[in-house]
Amino acid sequence: MNDRSVVHWSFWAIGVVALVWNALGAINYVVQMNPDGVAAMADSHRTLIESRPAWATAGFAVAVFGGVLGCLLLLLRKSAAFYLFAASLLGTIVTTIHTVGMASTVNFNAFDVLMMIVSPLVVTAFLIWYSNWVEGKGWIS
Repeated sequence: MNDRSVVHWSFWAIGVVALVWNALGAINYVVQMNPDGVAAMADSHRTLIESRPAWATAGFAVAVFGGVLGCLLLLLRKSAAFYLFAASLLGTIVTTIHTVGMASTVNFNAFDVLMMIVSPLVVTAFLIWYSNWVEGKGWIS
């Protein structure tokens, strides 16, 4: 069967998992904009958030909300998802620059580094590649 209108079940699974991942990032952003939410965090996270300049906060917003919108467009089978994932990667890089810059003053453990630096970059880069790949298969247009 070579019907381009029929997509493999993995397309939907990847799209939904990616949407949940990015939605959790958006929820994290909203929590970090709430002073009560920040006050309840560990010292290392609180220090990072409270020292974050406006440009890094803007990068964080572009990263998570661009990712959410990109996932929604992916699930709607729109090729514009690629551009939102690219914007999300740019936002992730901007945020990562600040996070890495703070690494010497904040005591990160290996899990923190994995979750705050490595995972967002890997997931976003994967979504850029994946959206381009599924467009080539004709699953999105």
